[in-house]
Amino acid sequence: MTSVIDLRHFQHGSLPEGFKQMLIDVHADSYADAMDLEFNQRFPWFVDHWSGMEGFTCVVAFDGEESAGFAYGAPLQPGREWWRSTDYQPNNGYTSTYAVSEVMVRPRWRKQNISDRLHEALLKERTEDLAVLLVDVTHPKVQELYGSWGYAKVGEQQPFADSPVYAVMVKNLRPA
Repeated sequence: MTSVIDLRHFQHGSLPEGFKQMLIDVHADSYADAMDLEFNQRFPWFVDHWSGMEGFTCVVAFDGEESAGFAYGAPLQPGREWWRSTDYQPNNGYTSTYAVSEVMVRPRWRKQNISDRLHEALLKERTEDLAVLLVDVTHPKVQELYGSWGYAKVGEQQPFADSPVYAVMVKNLRPA
């Protein structure tokens, strides 16, 4: 049975008490089978890092008062866009980038298009030219999903020594 999902928006500078723990709880549930990996255990650091960035935005899906999933990211500093290590050259003078750091839905709420809704709501009012994200290369179905949302794989990278190798995927947010 499909739940009625309420999407709530949050941003840097106005995060409620308990926000970080809510994201950590969703992550722990979503990655329950892989929490023994040291990289996954560092998720609280990533939440602090991203939520502390100017321009950070997050959309959380709620089923009643229970968090079912979230998507978050932030604009990247000009000249420090990590996707530029690929050979990808944007057309038409695209310069600004919004990094989608996480799109995550708890197992109980998967296959209800919640990730689509979270992603769309996260990017709906962005003013940047490009959106960029990383996808573990061992998850081709996730890459296909992002491809259906308009992303194209432009390269691969391993941002941390203990992280997976990721596909770098870019989406134009402005019409050509």
